[in-house]
Amino acid sequence: MGQIGVTVNGRNYPIACDDGQEEHVTRLAAYIDKRAAELAATVGPVGEARLLVMIGLLVADELSEAYDEVERLQNEARDAGETIRTQAATALDEKYGTLVEGLAKRIENIAARLESN
Repeated sequence: MGQIGVTVNGRNYPIACDDGQEEHVTRLAAYIDKRAAELAATVGPVGEARLLVMIGLLVADELSEAYDEVERLQNEARDAGETIRTQAATALDEKYGTLVEGLAKRIENIAARLESN
């Protein structure tokens, strides 16, 4: 288990993480620290607990928006897939419909020739 120190809002926190995840956790902490600095600059001095709650809410809002965007993109992809399948089925129906019609005419011609003999 890895152990790193991260700094958020000027305070250092020891954090345990899985081996190999140190860089990822450090990046996440840097993002939280950046959001803390932006928020502190916007709302002014507030208590650390309140600041961290506000940061949590901001990050949760960003995550919610990301989930909504993923859902929107999945719906678009599903709709596009359905459209493509419908267009492909229509194209195949047209192609094979014409082919079947041609074969039917040939069979009718053969049957007509056999009847006339």
